[in-house]
Amino acid sequence: MGKKLVLAEKPSVARDIAKVLKCSLKRDGYIEGENYIITWAVGHLITLAEPDDYDEKFKKWRYNQLPIIPENIQLKPYPNTEKQLKIIQKLLGRNDVESIICATDSGREGELIFRYIYDYIGCKKDFSRLWISSMTDVAINEGFSKLKDGHEYDNLYYSAKCRSEADWLVGINATRAYTTVNNVLLSIGRVQTPTLALIVNRNNEIDNFVPKDYVEVYAVFEDNFRAIWFNEKPSDTKIFDKQKAEQIVNKIVDKDGVVKEVNKKLKKMPPPLLYDLTELQRDGNKKYGYTAKKVLDIAQNLYEKRKLVTYPRTDSRYLSDDMKQKVKSTMKKINIPPYNKAIEPLLAKGQLKFNKRIINNSKVTDHHAIIPTDVVPRINNLSKDELNIYNLIVKRFISVFYDYYKYETTEIIFDIEGESFISSGKVIVDKGWKALYTATKDDKEQIMPKLKKGDIKKVVDTEKLNKQTTPPKPYTESSLLSAMENAGRFTDDEVLKEHLKESGFGTPATRAGIIERLIQVEYIKRKGKTLIPTKKGCQLIKIIPEELKSPETTGKWEKGLTSINKGNMESNRFMGSIKRFVVYLVNSASKSKGKVAFEQKPIPENKKVKLKGLGTCPVCKKGKILENSKAYYCSDWRNNCKYKIWKNTLERYGKKDITKECIEQLMKEGKIENFNVTLPQTGEKCIATLVINNNTGLELQNIKRISQE
Repeated sequence: MGKKLVLAEKPSVARDIAKVLKCSLKRDGYIEGENYIITWAVGHLITLAEPDDYDEKFKKWRYNQLPIIPENIQLKPYPNTEKQLKIIQKLLGRNDVESIICATDSGREGELIFRYIYDYIGCKKDFSRLWISSMTDVAINEGFSKLKDGHEYDNLYYSAKCRSEADWLVGINATRAYTTVNNVLLSIGRVQTPTLALIVNRNNEIDNFVPKDYVEVYAVFEDNFRAIWFNEKPSDTKIFDKQKAEQIVNKIVDKDGVVKEVNKKLKKMPPPLLYDLTELQRDGNKKYGYTAKKVLDIAQNLYEKRKLVTYPRTDSRYLSDDMKQKVKSTMKKINIPPYNKAIEPLLAKGQLKFNKRIINNSKVTDHHAIIPTDVVPRINNLSKDELNIYNLIVKRFISVFYDYYKYETTEIIFDIEGESFISSGKVIVDKGWKALYTATKDDKEQIMPKLKKGDIKKVVDTEKLNKQTTPPKPYTESSLLSAMENAGRFTDDEVLKEHLKESGFGTPATRAGIIERLIQVEYIKRKGKTLIPTKKGCQLIKIIPEELKSPETTGKWEKGLTSINKGNMESNRFMGSIKRFVVYLVNSASKSKGKVAFEQKPIPENKKVKLKGLGTCPVCKKGKILENSKAYYCSDWRNNCKYKIWKNTLERYGKKDITKECIEQLMKEGKIENFNVTLPQTGEKCIATLVINNNTGLELQNIKRISQE
């Protein structure tokens, strides 16, 4: 009987699967057992080929060569992970490997990672799909007992492939077109550009806002409660004519107010829904000031390494019906301090009560909501950041089973000398789920006297508050995530509004990266907790066509991708529309020349510019090594020097980021001896020689284990 090759997305996931499948023989790039071989990607191993991979002439950016639309878009390996790709290729070719199990993350990107590897290698062997949302041993075992035919996810792959290729076509062509026409590097993308437009438009609203003075008039009654003047409806309280406000004050002072209406209502507020990634990122930003990317990284760590939460890259806020027993088990496992005080009242009532706000099969797509896993958490082992995010998830999980928050509202409308005033108050009847959360400002409204229609109350004082209308607030990361998720509200097209309601700009997993990308290319910057556009970002939005920055375009794309995923549209039809759009973008770029004057200027080809940098480029010997947020790169990139060192190149060897000091030493000496690393397969500590590699940036040589004595 042959073996099954399991391909995971990351080494940490592979190790967890190997433990469950009892595979213990550790090799270079894989772990083997009696029936299974477990190997892994390191995220994406395969990417789309660059334009100059098709033809050398595309190395030089020229407008007259556009659009670049290959007949068949090709794949190529990432240079710095090519070794692992070769290991996978060799394993797939083994005679004793009879089939494959795709164990990459259960979603569109995970599917793409596996299929790109499978297609690039040209593998023909049968494959199954592992689809799980939790990394606990129980979940992995259950997943392997319910493997599905890999081809059941073909439409998901076609959707992912179209998204990837469409992004490439738009990004490559629009970026080159607008860069060459305007003589400055301009990065343009299908999702990042409309997201930038949101920020720029908000900034324009703030800049163009003209504040208006207004007055609010209050009548203060005996018993020390007050009512505010309103015009035709209770929300219309602003008086823009100061003379009119003064007249109202003089008119009502020391007069009687007659009760015209008394409206009492018992209101109920249900518990919040469970977390999806975007909602978790919003709360992480509001409560702790974390960036969206940081929240995703912490949640991913809690999922992969700590095994304390379910799959975080989800856009669902519901659970499926088959999870009820799992939820009950989880509630018992996390019933430890400090969570037991909140859980014990639920368990004391007997069985947990499920409702459609918790269990809803129709609203669970690829993944269910983020909840804790059914393991006893060792919270003392968590970092402060991990504990903060875990506490948010646990509290939300517990709160959904609590009773509604109930309160009684009282609204009393008075007539005072022909003027209308309204007084409102609230009395909490049952704190319900809000007992788990800190009291908010609206929990503390004024206490109302018991009045009925026709009653009279004397006005003992008046208040006149001078105020100003305020501009909209700049986006924070939290409010921008909300805007990206609910981008449908920015379009009037009801059909597209519905599709954007389902997906918005980007996905929960990619929105953080989009924000970071906009910062990296200097289109926006952080100012405290807010995100504001730079001059360059504002200028870009001025020159690009509406179709490239409009949410309607994104809505049309998402509508098409959703149709492909559901099997209702052929891929070639979708890609045909993208190619036509690319031609339009290239033509529109030619009309942008001279519309704005960008400050950033390219380095003239024949003019020497003194750049200090971190050393001289080892490949072209001309440029200097510079730094951005993601990598160290050659300053002569405009002349096609592609030398680059990604900061996370050695992440799998225990080095999260490569420091500037390392780069300076490498550029000066060519190598670093006795460089401390950790073997990804075994976790053993080693020393190695770190050297420059012209293709991959860096390379480890002479790796030696440090003897443990």
